[in-house]
Amino acid sequence: MDFSDLHAVARAGTFAQLPPESLTTDLLSQENASGNTPLHIAAKYGTLTQLPPAALSAIQLLRKNNAGYTPLHLAARHGFLAQIPPAILSRENLLNRSNSGYTPLHLAATNGTLSQLPDELLSLEVVLTATDSGNTLMHEAAEAGSLDRFPTQFINQSSLTSANMGGETVLHVAAFNGHLDQIPAQFLTAEALLLKTINQDTCLHAAAIAGRLDQIPPAVLTPEHLAIPSKSGHTPLHAAAESGAISQLPAESLTLAGLSIRNDFGDTPLHAAAIEGHLLSIPRALLNAQTLTIRNYNGRTPRDAAISRGYIHQLPEELRPQALSAWQKLLRRFS
Repeated sequence: MDFSDLHAVARAGTFAQLPPESLTTDLLSQENASGNTPLHIAAKYGTLTQLPPAALSAIQLLRKNNAGYTPLHLAARHGFLAQIPPAILSRENLLNRSNSGYTPLHLAATNGTLSQLPDELLSLEVVLTATDSGNTLMHEAAEAGSLDRFPTQFINQSSLTSANMGGETVLHVAAFNGHLDQIPAQFLTAEALLLKTINQDTCLHAAAIAGRLDQIPPAVLTPEHLAIPSKSGHTPLHAAAESGAISQLPAESLTLAGLSIRNDFGDTPLHAAAIEGHLLSIPRALLNAQTLTIRNYNGRTPRDAAISRGYIHQLPEELRPQALSAWQKLLRRFS
């Protein structure tokens, strides 16, 4: 039998249709172009249980493909850790890194299947194990939206504010991916949400970019907090104006002073809203000749931006360009 057939069999889950003598160690060890053996494929598709126990050895299940992933990694990623023999689910094996620094534990956290592991294997030290980019198991879960399936004994203020290499806490990652609603409310304090990354971004910046300021406690959405600048002078208000999330803010959080703050390019949140087509999310009382003609450092106003981007209908009627007369159209045609 050609070994490539076993890769297809593993994918289809039809090992039982083969004679036992065809499931030899040599054939199950053959690699495809990506370095995957039939056991890698079986781990991915949940068909390991169809193989004889002798085939599920440590040598086979810890064999790396070209990316450094073992069948154990793939079983963790796809939710089939329960098919791995318990003897192989050791701390050492579960901390085995891929070429990019991911362990089976990080992949299980992403998939929300850490519950498939024996309780004694998880400790705070293990939970805070970092990838090469500094992401802990909780960072991965926060990104994937599986924090609601994370062992609750590890969810506390300290673990949620652990930072990766970019200074992003678990809360930053959850905010950026719209998953702050998976975190118990008592941990969403102003102090924690205002921690800054290396680029000086807070969780308010992240939530505003994601368009999920509704997941930030209203008490934290003060004019002062919304005016905190990042390294480039970008405030949460700028980010909210870009994403259209300004409509999620309490009315008292929006002030003329806040909407007039300039970033390092001289753009105000009103410039951002005009460019991205979100001027209608700004209270009408704050859209007037004064606010819409603030110039950035290139001399461009929010009104200019709205006109050039095709959002004229979002401008107050008195600030819209007047329609050309027939004579003006004729002059423009021959000019």
